[in-house]
Amino acid sequence: MDRRRFIKYAAVPLVLPHLELDIFVDDFDVEAITGLKPPELIGSNYKLRKDAAQSFDAMSGAALMEGFKIRPVSSYRSFNDQKRIWNSKYQQFTTEDGLLPQQAILKIIEYSTIPGTSRHHWGTDIDIVDGNRKVEGDVLVSHLFQGDGPFAAFKSWLNTNASRYNFIEVYTSDQNRKGFKYEPWHFSYAPLSIKILKIYQEIDFIKLLKSLSIHGNDYFTNEFIGKYWDENVLDINPILKGK
Repeated sequence: MDRRRFIKYAAVPLVLPHLELDIFVDDFDVEAITGLKPPELIGSNYKLRKDAAQSFDAMSGAALMEGFKIRPVSSYRSFNDQKRIWNSKYQQFTTEDGLLPQQAILKIIEYSTIPGTSRHHWGTDIDIVDGNRKVEGDVLVSHLFQGDGPFAAFKSWLNTNASRYNFIEVYTSDQNRKGFKYEPWHFSYAPLSIKILKIYQEIDFIKLLKSLSIHGNDYFTNEFIGKYWDENVLDINPILKGK
């Protein structure tokens, strides 16, 4: 794939930090899909695009009838939200844990995305747990969804039913998958996110990542960016690539 491709769908210039791109497709412009400008979002205890929200509400109603109370942990996140997460982890790993910058970056991207590249910017993705189960501490831990874990029954229900509402698990347990570690809590509304991913692939990704004003950006080599693109952006559930 030529990662440097980018296309011009309109003559309206859209500006990223230190980066100008001319790309506009429907209502998914480059600022919206990189978290710099929120799309139109709805929801009470979450924020998703309208179609995704309506389907999510329907799924939540069905789950409730089966004894599961879907609790959103994270839905839409802006560029600045993701930047705070990134910079905080980078600071912790380099200052408190003594990791080298390159090591810190690799540690961060086990679970967290580089700002501007998060699927949570799109308004289509959501992290969920069963609100009927009380868990202390971090609830987004894979073992809680497996075996005798408190969310295992809920995950089994999602495996059977989520796709009926067009929500698809993004980072699967496939042993051959690279990139982000298994996230049994992360689901994406496929009809919209497949479309957005296709648009996202038209961005000059190397230029995008080199333009970001975040901690560790100086260590984003072309080799690192290419690997991140292949493994963290594209090595996802094949269904979400339109396959």
